[in-house]
Amino acid sequence: MAAPGVRGASTQEPSPLAHESHGPGHGSDLVLLHGVGLDRSMWQRCLPALATRHRVTVVDLRGHGASPAAAAGVTVGDLAGDVAALLDGPTHLVGFSLGALVAQQLAVAHPESVASLTLVSSVADRSAQERSAVAGRRRLAAEDFAVSAQAAVDRWIGPAWRAREPALTEAVLGTLLRTDRASYLACYDVFATADAQLWPQLPRITAPTLAVTGSEDPGSTPEMSRRLAARIPGARATVVPGARHLLPLERPDDLTATILAHTGQGASPP
Repeated sequence: MAAPGVRGASTQEPSPLAHESHGPGHGSDLVLLHGVGLDRSMWQRCLPALATRHRVTVVDLRGHGASPAAAAGVTVGDLAGDVAALLDGPTHLVGFSLGALVAQQLAVAHPESVASLTLVSSVADRSAQERSAVAGRRRLAAEDFAVSAQAAVDRWIGPAWRAREPALTEAVLGTLLRTDRASYLACYDVFATADAQLWPQLPRITAPTLAVTGSEDPGSTPEMSRRLAARIPGARATVVPGARHLLPLERPDDLTATILAHTGQGASPP
């Protein structure tokens, strides 16, 4: 299915990314980018509200879902270039975790294509301790992928939420376990390092930017969202109380209200 915004001949090479489009033909374009080891299905709870106001494209990043594999050495620029080939004109970008880093790269490299930027559960300018922690998770993923995937789900989904929605917990774990191992490790390397590469370039971002995370997210912390807001000109940060990492699944109503307010298509966020 063609991405929204592709309304005629383009000089860009076609994107190899698997993607699908939702929403009215008259809405402005919005693209949703997922996190490492996940796929476009993670946005399922946000789509109904977003697609009433926007033409929404959900994308499988390289190495994920139905998109082509990612080779060792892939860069955040490579991942962003794949997405850029889907865009034709100013587009609202919403990136989650790894997707937020890709969105930042797009805003730096293709400012004319970015109408607004929403960075959900994004890392930023990791400390030495934070870099060491993510390197340890990368080593565990290489040594025992199943244990690593379970540990990720345990970080993301607290006991109370797991008890309420055991089927969702199993679905998230299943998505992680289905990810091609080599692609996962290649993209995890991007996730582990791209924030340091992007940090010097963030003041170049001109798109209206919002950074949002959960108050209980141990990896993409509220402090990181505040760092992003201080680094990107005119950016704002907001924190969702009581939430962990998976805001699109844990708190979709809060997140979609916040996104729509930022894109100018909804009421003010709570």
